[in-house]
Amino acid sequence: MLLWGCLFIMLDVLLQPEFRAASLPLHMDSVIQILAQIEQEAPILHPTVPGLLLMSGSPIDFFQHQLLSGVPSPAELQLDLLGPELRALAISLIQHRVGSGQEHGVVLAPDGSTVAVEPLLAGLQVGLHGRRAMAIPLEFRSSPSEVRDAHKEKGLTLAPQVSTTLQDVGDISLDPTILPDVHANSPTSVDNLLAVTLARALGIAFLPGPGTHTPKGLGPDGCWDEISAPKTFSLLSSESPSALTVAFLNGALDGALLGDYLSRGPKPHSPLSHILTQYYGAGVGGDPQFRSNFRRDNGAKLTSQEALAQQVWGSLLLIQELEPSHPHLVNLSQAQLAEVATQAAKEFTEAFLECPAILPRCRWEAAPYRGSPRMLNLPLGFLYVHHTYEPHKPCTSFSQCAADMRSMQRFHQDTRGWDDIGYRWGSRGNLPLYDIQKQSFVVGTDGYVYEGRGWHWVGAHTRGHNFLGFGVSIIGNYTATLPAAHSLKTVRDTLPRCALRAGHLRPDYTVQGHRQLVHTDCPGDALYRHISTWPRFGAEVTGPARGREVKKKA
Repeated sequence: MLLWGCLFIMLDVLLQPEFRAASLPLHMDSVIQILAQIEQEAPILHPTVPGLLLMSGSPIDFFQHQLLSGVPSPAELQLDLLGPELRALAISLIQHRVGSGQEHGVVLAPDGSTVAVEPLLAGLQVGLHGRRAMAIPLEFRSSPSEVRDAHKEKGLTLAPQVSTTLQDVGDISLDPTILPDVHANSPTSVDNLLAVTLARALGIAFLPGPGTHTPKGLGPDGCWDEISAPKTFSLLSSESPSALTVAFLNGALDGALLGDYLSRGPKPHSPLSHILTQYYGAGVGGDPQFRSNFRRDNGAKLTSQEALAQQVWGSLLLIQELEPSHPHLVNLSQAQLAEVATQAAKEFTEAFLECPAILPRCRWEAAPYRGSPRMLNLPLGFLYVHHTYEPHKPCTSFSQCAADMRSMQRFHQDTRGWDDIGYRWGSRGNLPLYDIQKQSFVVGTDGYVYEGRGWHWVGAHTRGHNFLGFGVSIIGNYTATLPAAHSLKTVRDTLPRCALRAGHLRPDYTVQGHRQLVHTDCPGDALYRHISTWPRFGAEVTGPARGREVKKKA
């Protein structure tokens, strides 16, 4: 009945030619509009809205069924209360998938990030019905092959048994004396919230594929065909990518964070449409730190790497038992699952959670490069700190930061006619004006880093030193005031740490202010005084323009 209910809704929409493709833009505002209409038309469905939408896209699998509570029955699948456009859009967004160089089931959020809808809804569903630990029966904590081998040694046979709930699985009668030893550190429970948002997907992505020992791991970011009315999202990687894309991880983190918030908050809950409007806006409950811009910082507080590894391991144990025919899990031992979980949690934590969110050039709608860009010879030994001077005000939203980036680029490319040089002397004494695309990266006060030349191409940010280091500029004039604390942390800690891990910076790299190398007031008196206190700061510069020796601050 469940399957027929889902198929009926999908066919009812898809067989209508005019609604085969959603015509609304793939914005988070459209998702919020869907939720708001359901809440308005059928308030009684409020606790089941995420589950209702999840089931409208494809049947919930056995793993999700065990861990999601309050999933509506087929009789409750009332998507007909949506208008045709919203209904078609809802169905098109629910199932996240990657194929043919494109990513489906994602939307553009107001903060400039791309978000997968499926893990977001899964987290909301758990949050509405309670985050809790689900016990893993002892039998699950030994792989099926290990159990069979143990029985064969005793001359017994083990018939396949199917269970409908985790609680029922615990009632399977297996002789405990026959079970192999269970690893002392194996998980005894899974957090249903982390399992349906992050842990399961992480585990699957880091399993070795059939016939290969190389897992797909973390996937790429991508580009929208149009920012104002996005329809198509193309991935930046030309290879067969992992489904664990930046957009999926964004949606999974948002689902986990909002699910945790809902599970801890007072009841009755505010409408989900209101909560999402706040989360992808100024902040939930007026808290500017609890919004999508800072999902990585907040995600790091939600769980540790070690705790996440246990959750991934536990999720893989459940999948192995509930989906015994899963091609990547057949005959994997406890030790192998533990190794996969450890690697998945480590890679996610170090390469995603602890790295800054960098919006690619296409996201701020940069014009193409001019001139002939040259490759850097990595790793580099320096990080050069700049400020933009103009715009002199910090940008605090994606729309403002992206507009500032485009404005600076247009001025320098179209008005000044610059191509392969990064700055010229302006009318303000010795302050250079910047072609922002020649910086390696630009940091906004909205929580994001904006890609200029990036990690691999030579910039034109610090004359005579562009081959030696990365140029990082903070939007604003910091002659008398300091940038926001988050921006400073990004330049001092987060961005360099990520570059070190990826092999872009040398372990002995040095931080310098622009004024130490070029006759300029950049990066402003206040910011320069501040970076001079950083442990990596190079206090003295001597020698010729290239290959200068730098004495680090003690």
